[in-house]
Amino acid sequence: MMVRREPNVMSAETSKNNASSSETAELGFTIEMEQTEDYAFRIRFDRDRFAPLVMDEPPPLGKETGPNASRILAAAIGNCLSASLLFCARKGRIEVGPIRTKVTVRTARNDRGRLRIAGVRVDIDPRLSEAERQKALRCLDLFEDYCIVTQSVRQGIPVEVSVKGIEELRPSSKA
Repeated sequence: MMVRREPNVMSAETSKNNASSSETAELGFTIEMEQTEDYAFRIRFDRDRFAPLVMDEPPPLGKETGPNASRILAAAIGNCLSASLLFCARKGRIEVGPIRTKVTVRTARNDRGRLRIAGVRVDIDPRLSEAERQKALRCLDLFEDYCIVTQSVRQGIPVEVSVKGIEELRPSSKA
């Protein structure tokens, strides 16, 4: 199985060097997957340094030898939001402890009886000291907008997010 970069897509490194501040480069990537057994697939990423990932469906379809797509989606949402919050905190020189994030996925049947992700709840604990909480309030209004995955998914799946320790500082007029 061959993994390749899209030839018409600039890498992030190339775009930084070639694009002026008024230009925006469109980035992308390609991953490949190969069925290994039943519903198990080996995912190969576009970077050699990334280990392959095995994904599988739970029984009765698969053998659950790896996470299924719903779990990977949950991890992607949680990781993207956590990284966005961390980025904002670092830009604001806000000290956070090791961030802990819990992602809860709710599934439900649609009107045709098919199982769908009905909602996602993300609880982020940045482990802020009392002194850092007020400074972190600004991040609460910014970080979600910079999360590529969540903002993309929200177009089809409601995603709720809470940030432990600073959510209650948000003015009640913001709903």
